[in-house]
Amino acid sequence: MDVSEAPLVQSEHGLVRTGEGWFVVSAREMRWYESEGWGKFSNFGGDILFDQLGIGLTVLGPGQPMSMYHWESDQEDFLILSGTATLIVEDQERRLRQWDFVHCPPYTEHTIVGGPCVIFSVGSRERHTEIGPDGRRRGREGESAYAVNETAIRYDAGIEPGTSQDEAYARFPPRTPVRYGGWLADIF
Repeated sequence: MDVSEAPLVQSEHGLVRTGEGWFVVSAREMRWYESEGWGKFSNFGGDILFDQLGIGLTVLGPGQPMSMYHWESDQEDFLILSGTATLIVEDQERRLRQWDFVHCPPYTEHTIVGGPCVIFSVGSRERHTEIGPDGRRRGREGESAYAVNETAIRYDAGIEPGTSQDEAYARFPPRTPVRYGGWLADIF
């Protein structure tokens, strides 16, 4: 089987993958997204999300949540590349520091709050997402949910009872594309 190289197009905000295939891209050259209070993020895939794995690189400032406290029916894993963070998992609070690895099997309630830090994340897409009629990836009904947790609420990374996903993230401005701004320190 011959797999072609994916096209990478230079946008005003960095390189963006625009087609299928293999590719190599520097985290410092790809397009990023940011939202005030929610950090900076890149999915490496550009406009096309990976089918089997969700992969991301997130830069969180002090007190910034990676997500609202939630669970998914697929596995997620996180590696702290630099800095410190707080993991809130299954009603427990844990300090994380550089090179700490977090494994969340399916249905594990969790979130991470920055201290500040850089996090590499990977998660399966097998059960909790699907491709909608519009061709975009979305959450599959009943395969993930936001959970009420007092510790997460105290860290401003949780929801009150009866909060929808849209309401949970309404306090953050939409993520907007940005060019890499030097926020990845040389960690080796």
